[in-house]
Amino acid sequence: MTESTLGTLRRVRAGVLDVAFHESGPEDGPPVLLLHGFPYDVHAFLDVAPPLAARGCRVVVPYLRGFGPTQFVDAATPRSGEQAAIGADVLALLDALHIQRAVLAGFDWGGTAACVAAALWPERCAGLVTLNSYKIQKIAAAALPAAPENEMRYWYQFYFHGERGRAGLDANRHAFCKLLWRLWSPTWTFDDATYARSASAFDNPDFAPIVIHSYRHRHGLTEGDPAYAHLEARLAQQPEIGVPTIAFDGTDDGVMPVGGTENLAHHFIGRYVHRVVPGAGHNLPQEKPAVFADAVLELVDGLQE
Repeated sequence: MTESTLGTLRRVRAGVLDVAFHESGPEDGPPVLLLHGFPYDVHAFLDVAPPLAARGCRVVVPYLRGFGPTQFVDAATPRSGEQAAIGADVLALLDALHIQRAVLAGFDWGGTAACVAAALWPERCAGLVTLNSYKIQKIAAAALPAAPENEMRYWYQFYFHGERGRAGLDANRHAFCKLLWRLWSPTWTFDDATYARSASAFDNPDFAPIVIHSYRHRHGLTEGDPAYAHLEARLAQQPEIGVPTIAFDGTDDGVMPVGGTENLAHHFIGRYVHRVVPGAGHNLPQEKPAVFADAVLELVDGLQE
């Protein structure tokens, strides 16, 4: 075990994964799972986890499948990056840690995982914090074109659809992901040391296969893992989310422009609050950690009222 401001680094068998995660705060405190995205890692929550733990929360920050020390238990398990898989990983982790209900807070892939878990297993989700609103992919509509300005933002996804993109990510993962950091958070000034601290998580041998599968599957270009077919069938129905939710958009988000999530609010049938954060890009918890932490605590406090 190692210590950091994220807490103690631990491991647990959770479903198909041997999950590496940081944990801090009292074990009997209100549980909070902080879920990072691509191409980021647990260090996105370096300044979010401490204030949550200081307020008495049990804070769990896992490396997602394909990132950092998290590994597959069985070498034969498909390296799937589909939404059902990363959502099921959340449920498996809750089970492994004997957590009945938790506030789920994530962005990018982590936001998708949190939305999937909140929609499919609402009894396990006490509240949801998400960036870019409803993150469950509508794969059936993936072939429909978006506005040209938005299509341009997704160039990396189209790049990954071909073998040149697969080879490019595999060979140039550090330079490629650093470019995405700059494009997706154009007003965030980060130094080389900050990037390098997270970039080591991309050296996981499963990183590139899972990333490529994720961006091909969401566009209907490849099959998913049959183990998750029943969950993908449910997600195809675009299930509603009824748990208390706080959703954010950053004014400087290079992936999703402000206003791009307005037509998604109807998917939330419980308490839903949408907030726009000035000066924030796509990596909200690392760029505006106090805003993100305060939203989590708002949901935690609401449970105790």
